[in-house]
Amino acid sequence: MEQDLKKILIDEKQIMERVQELGREISSQYPPETDLIMVCILRGAVVFLSDLARSIDRPVTFDFMEVSSYGEGTESTGVVRIIKDLGENIQGRHVLIVEDIIDTGQTLKYVVDVLKTRKPASIKTVTLLDKPERRVTKQIKVDFNGFEVPDEFVVGYGLDYAQKYRNLPYIAVLKPEAYS
Repeated sequence: MEQDLKKILIDEKQIMERVQELGREISSQYPPETDLIMVCILRGAVVFLSDLARSIDRPVTFDFMEVSSYGEGTESTGVVRIIKDLGENIQGRHVLIVEDIIDTGQTLKYVVDVLKTRKPASIKTVTLLDKPERRVTKQIKVDFNGFEVPDEFVVGYGLDYAQKYRNLPYIAVLKPEAYS
């Protein structure tokens, strides 16, 4: 598996430190009595959600959505599909969408637009990784951002290529020959 990696971009220690900081930032944005529901975008954000939730100093609940715009490829198709929708009613609740990576912004914009129709009290977003130079959807706002990364194909800490590499404890750049 490591032979498929070009380089480690963000090591495990850097990730853990930044996740702790994000937890403090998020905690400071909501009063302690806030009914905060963390909506994890499956599957890539599960590892991030798990560590981030333990870093937030207030009660939280979880729900999950699975959306796809990639399939098995490395480029977004631009067509977003909801594969698994929320199980909870979010009306009147404060929603924190937890993403692994924001690339073109199309998936996140779609999810935010869908969730807004359900009348939550607020919607904020947190992402572990952001690729602002790839952004197609400029109007999308990321409230809490872990790291900006260059326009390279990254894996690890929940991010995958064809369901592989999710279990790496760091973020690495995948060699092009590993996915071409």
